[in-house]
Amino acid sequence: MISKEVLTYCKEIENWPESWEIDTPDIKTGKSILHEVFLPFFENLISEELARKTIKIHISNIWLLGGEIIVRVNFDEELRNEMGPSLVEMHIDEFGGPYSKHLDTAVEKKSFNSSCKKLYKFIKLQKPA
Repeated sequence: MISKEVLTYCKEIENWPESWEIDTPDIKTGKSILHEVFLPFFENLISEELARKTIKIHISNIWLLGGEIIVRVNFDEELRNEMGPSLVEMHIDEFGGPYSKHLDTAVEKKSFNSSCKKLYKFIKLQKPA
Protein backbone atom coordinates (compact mmCIF):
# COMPACT_ATOMS: atom_id res chain seq x y z
CA MET A 1 0.00 0.00 0.00
CA ILE A 2 1.30 3.42 -0.91
CA SER A 3 0.58 6.15 1.60
CA LYS A 4 -1.21 9.39 0.75
CA GLU A 5 1.90 11.27 1.84
CA VAL A 6 4.11 9.52 -0.71
CA LEU A 7 1.48 9.92 -3.42
CA THR A 8 1.47 13.70 -2.85
CA TYR A 9 5.13 13.71 -3.91
CA CYS A 10 4.81 11.24 -6.77
CA LYS A 11 1.37 10.42 -8.15
CA GLU A 12 2.69 7.93 -10.71
CA ILE A 13 4.78 5.88 -8.27
CA GLU A 14 2.43 2.88 -8.59
CA ASN A 15 3.50 2.63 -12.24
CA TRP A 16 7.24 2.55 -11.54
CA PRO A 17 7.66 -1.24 -11.93
CA GLU A 18 6.03 -1.07 -15.36
CA SER A 19 8.16 1.93 -16.35
CA TRP A 20 11.32 -0.10 -15.57
CA GLU A 21 10.10 -3.26 -17.33
CA ILE A 22 12.29 -4.81 -20.02
CA ASP A 23 11.05 -8.40 -19.64
CA THR A 24 7.96 -9.82 -17.91
CA PRO A 25 9.71 -10.93 -14.66
CA ASP A 26 10.86 -7.34 -14.17
CA ILE A 27 7.44 -6.32 -12.82
CA LYS A 28 7.76 -8.68 -9.83
CA THR A 29 11.33 -7.53 -9.17
CA GLY A 30 10.34 -3.89 -9.54
CA LYS A 31 7.44 -4.26 -7.12
CA SER A 32 9.76 -5.89 -4.59
CA ILE A 33 12.27 -3.04 -4.89
CA LEU A 34 9.54 -0.41 -4.66
CA HIS A 35 7.56 -1.84 -1.75
CA GLU A 36 10.34 -3.36 0.34
CA VAL A 37 12.99 -0.66 -0.04
CA PHE A 38 11.97 2.54 -1.79
CA LEU A 39 8.62 3.23 -0.09
CA PRO A 40 10.00 2.87 3.45
CA PHE A 41 12.84 5.18 2.42
CA PHE A 42 10.41 7.77 1.04
CA GLU A 43 8.31 7.59 4.21
CA ASN A 44 11.50 8.27 6.15
CA LEU A 45 12.39 11.25 3.94
CA ILE A 46 8.95 12.72 4.53
CA SER A 47 9.23 12.16 8.29
CA GLU A 48 12.53 14.07 8.30
CA GLU A 49 10.54 17.11 7.15
CA LEU A 50 12.97 17.91 4.35
CA ALA A 51 12.02 20.59 1.87
CA ARG A 52 9.42 19.42 -0.65
CA LYS A 53 11.82 20.09 -3.53
CA THR A 54 14.55 18.03 -1.85
CA ILE A 55 12.22 15.07 -1.36
CA LYS A 56 11.09 15.27 -5.00
CA ILE A 57 14.72 15.27 -6.18
CA HIS A 58 15.50 12.19 -4.08
CA ILE A 59 12.38 10.43 -5.39
CA SER A 60 13.33 11.21 -8.98
CA ASN A 61 16.87 9.95 -8.46
CA ILE A 62 15.64 6.76 -6.80
CA TRP A 63 13.29 6.12 -9.74
CA LEU A 64 16.38 6.23 -11.95
CA LEU A 65 18.19 3.83 -9.60
CA GLY A 66 15.31 1.36 -9.91
CA GLY A 67 15.55 1.47 -13.68
CA GLU A 68 19.32 0.96 -13.60
CA ILE A 69 18.93 -2.05 -11.33
CA ILE A 70 16.37 -3.64 -13.68
CA VAL A 71 18.70 -3.08 -16.65
CA ARG A 72 21.48 -4.89 -14.79
CA VAL A 73 19.15 -7.76 -13.88
CA ASN A 74 18.46 -8.22 -17.59
CA PHE A 75 22.17 -8.30 -18.42
CA ASP A 76 23.03 -10.74 -15.62
CA GLU A 77 20.39 -13.46 -15.25
CA GLU A 78 21.95 -14.64 -11.96
CA LEU A 79 20.65 -11.41 -10.43
CA ARG A 80 17.11 -12.50 -11.33
CA ASN A 81 17.15 -14.83 -8.31
CA GLU A 82 17.83 -11.97 -5.88
CA MET A 83 15.07 -10.23 -3.98
CA GLY A 84 14.52 -6.46 -4.13
CA PRO A 85 16.43 -5.50 -0.98
CA SER A 86 19.47 -7.55 -1.99
CA LEU A 87 19.48 -6.07 -5.47
CA VAL A 88 19.40 -2.54 -4.13
CA GLU A 89 22.23 -3.26 -1.69
CA MET A 90 24.34 -4.73 -4.51
CA HIS A 91 24.09 -1.49 -6.50
CA ILE A 92 24.63 1.24 -3.93
CA ASP A 93 27.25 1.96 -1.32
CA GLU A 94 28.65 4.77 0.82
CA PHE A 95 29.93 6.47 -2.35
CA GLY A 96 26.69 6.47 -4.34
CA GLY A 97 24.97 4.49 -7.04
CA PRO A 98 25.75 2.75 -10.30
CA TYR A 99 26.77 4.44 -13.52
CA SER A 100 23.80 5.76 -15.48
CA LYS A 101 23.97 6.83 -19.10
CA HIS A 102 21.02 9.13 -18.36
CA LEU A 103 23.10 11.47 -16.23
CA ASP A 104 24.78 14.04 -18.45
CA THR A 105 26.29 16.56 -16.08
CA ALA A 106 28.46 16.45 -12.99
CA VAL A 107 25.62 18.13 -11.07
CA GLU A 108 23.17 15.37 -12.06
CA LYS A 109 25.68 12.66 -11.12
CA LYS A 110 26.36 14.32 -7.77
CA SER A 111 22.62 14.58 -7.04
CA PHE A 112 22.03 10.93 -8.01
CA ASN A 113 24.95 9.73 -5.89
CA SER A 114 23.74 11.83 -2.97
CA SER A 115 20.33 10.15 -3.09
CA CYS A 116 21.91 6.70 -3.38
CA LYS A 117 24.19 7.42 -0.40
CA LYS A 118 21.20 8.58 1.64
CA LEU A 119 19.33 5.37 0.72
CA TYR A 120 22.43 3.31 1.62
CA LYS A 121 22.62 4.94 5.06
CA PHE A 122 18.88 4.37 5.58
CA ILE A 123 19.22 0.66 4.73
CA LYS A 124 22.22 0.23 7.04
CA LEU A 125 20.33 1.85 9.92
CA GLN A 126 17.40 -0.53 9.42
CA LYS A 127 19.56 -3.64 9.76
CA PRO A 128 20.03 -5.17 13.20
CA ALA A 129 23.61 -4.84 14.47
